[in-house]
Amino acid sequence: MSSNELKIFTGNSNLALANSICDYLQIPLGRAKVKSFSDGETWVEVGENVRGQDVFVIQSTCYPANDNLMELLVLIDALKRSSSDRITAVMPYYGYARQDRKVAPRTPISAKLVADLLVSAGASRIVSMDLHAAQIQGFFNIPFDHLYGSPILINAVKNLKDDDNEIVIVSPDAGGVERARAYAKILNCSLAIIDKRRVQANISQVMNVIGDVSNKIAVIVDDMIDTAGTMTQAVPVLLDQGAKKVYCAATHPVLSGPAVERINQSKLDTVFVTDTIPLQSLAQQSRKIKVCSVANILGEAIRRIHQRDSVSSLFI
Repeated sequence: MSSNELKIFTGNSNLALANSICDYLQIPLGRAKVKSFSDGETWVEVGENVRGQDVFVIQSTCYPANDNLMELLVLIDALKRSSSDRITAVMPYYGYARQDRKVAPRTPISAKLVADLLVSAGASRIVSMDLHAAQIQGFFNIPFDHLYGSPILINAVKNLKDDDNEIVIVSPDAGGVERARAYAKILNCSLAIIDKRRVQANISQVMNVIGDVSNKIAVIVDDMIDTAGTMTQAVPVLLDQGAKKVYCAATHPVLSGPAVERINQSKLDTVFVTDTIPLQSLAQQSRKIKVCSVANILGEAIRRIHQRDSVSSLFI
């Protein structure tokens, strides 16, 4: 791979992940100043020649979502105006993904708006991981590579399984059954479903468990952990149904509001997450939260896109 053909830049959302990806690819991180003026406006200056180059911009649109999204858009615009040949937005976490449809008569579809902004800014291709709603790929008329954090998380979960401990994969709701079934199939274990009723946004009530969790290690799998309400409410229900221990595996550690406190106070054994979103200091201090890096998956996807190889074969 020639380093003068491939360039990687990043904003301020996840510098550690960007550096890990560059380490995997054995190329330096591109030089760019990304900062804010005193009034909050985002300002970018690309510090090296990118004319005719294949450029990748790594930026999760996590908290602060609006600032990180604006950094990504302005970076793309700066690179486009610097005559980059192709600009790929690598968004390990796609913010606004939960606003993928109208839930009331006069509400936006913000996930589609973000898609339009990225294309208008100059993105030629999008790479993201574990979209909350996979159909968001259809909001784009440019190539979209949808990656999965499950290979990394499954390796962590595999270590829980031995001759004395049988695993059951638990979906936290009906919408996550497909994801949980994929985990269960790979791990060759059983599946259970939490039947919950959502009272209002970010507040849910666990009602029942569908499936047998008795004398098994229960692993709740999800695409993200936001306030951790659903997950922590499920723990006592699973334990009451006879589960030996309860773990969780989720790609995106959003961990907003009281999430870390809820995890620390719960009877969860361990929560496995990835580094698509950097942990805040409180989460870093938690002994229950373990981070598994997706840098190699993202790095390999970037290498294959750059070399025009298959990305889907990553998951075969």
